[in-house]
Amino acid sequence: MRDRLEQLLRSAQEEVSRAADAAQVEMLRVRYLGKKGELALVLGGMGKLNPEDRRGVGEVANRVKAELETLLAGAIQAVEQAALEAELAGPPLDVTLPGRGRPPGHRHLVSRTLEDVVRSFRRLGFEVFTGPEIELDALNFEALNIPADHPARDMQDTFYVDAPWSKAPVDEVLLRTHTSPGQIRAMRSRPAPLRIVVPGKAYRVDSDATHTPMFHQIEGLLVDRGITFADLKGTLNAFVTSFFGVDRQTRFRPSYFQFTEPSAEMDVSCGTCGGKGCRLCKSTGWLEILGCGMVHPNVLKAGGYDAGTLTGFAWGMGVERIAMLRYGLDDIRSLFENDIRFLEQF
Repeated sequence: MRDRLEQLLRSAQEEVSRAADAAQVEMLRVRYLGKKGELALVLGGMGKLNPEDRRGVGEVANRVKAELETLLAGAIQAVEQAALEAELAGPPLDVTLPGRGRPPGHRHLVSRTLEDVVRSFRRLGFEVFTGPEIELDALNFEALNIPADHPARDMQDTFYVDAPWSKAPVDEVLLRTHTSPGQIRAMRSRPAPLRIVVPGKAYRVDSDATHTPMFHQIEGLLVDRGITFADLKGTLNAFVTSFFGVDRQTRFRPSYFQFTEPSAEMDVSCGTCGGKGCRLCKSTGWLEILGCGMVHPNVLKAGGYDAGTLTGFAWGMGVERIAMLRYGLDDIRSLFENDIRFLEQF
């Protein structure tokens, strides 16, 4: 076995001396020192040796392995040095040549839309509040009047996550399905009156021409004494005028959301056809942009507020949908494909 080890070393020295590049050296390293390499195959027979012979063979094996490692390390250094010298000996690089210019970039449509929405509500006195994207079930659902057995949970296919840093069970930690938990966190952290917008990412198991697994939302919440649905309508009408223009009309349709009562969907008149009906608005003349309503008393209580003396309204919209309506897009996935031909149009 000693002779086999010495022969293996001589063979490796000869082959390494002929290696022309780093790839060949790596191939030889795997061949001789890999888990299934030639050295491992030789050492696999040591179990058959007598105990008195095993020690001597082991010493030779350790020496051969060390020499192989040194040989291969020197070889890789030599080929890298040779490559560097070849590059330096090549044609000189003229550093005085002008660089290749690139046109200046700009903000992505989603970022621009989100910033414009936030700016519109800042003018109305709202401040920005942010919350974590990894959220607790208790805040994402329970505190928003959506208990575990509520059928509304079927409308939000959810990504649950394993959170070793959290003491909560696996089925109680998730990627938030909306930015609404920020409302609860804000109410629990400060007293009324409260006037906030909560922008950020949300996640649902959903993907098609109008939905993506990750999307952006912005929620709004106002809580104070004597707040009515008229305040909600006035605030949202002011936003539409600021964001879409003074010629856009709005309408409110009854709807259902677990955390508001009464609830409504708000539409704006189609900017493409002026409300006459077209393919974009499906011949209705209207485009749905957000859901809204008066904050449910149970949500106020979950936030630590007195539902007997305080009222409020809330609304929420998908930023990608607003961008699609504003820029006339027909497939939400185009916002995330990073196609420079698409992005350069805006």
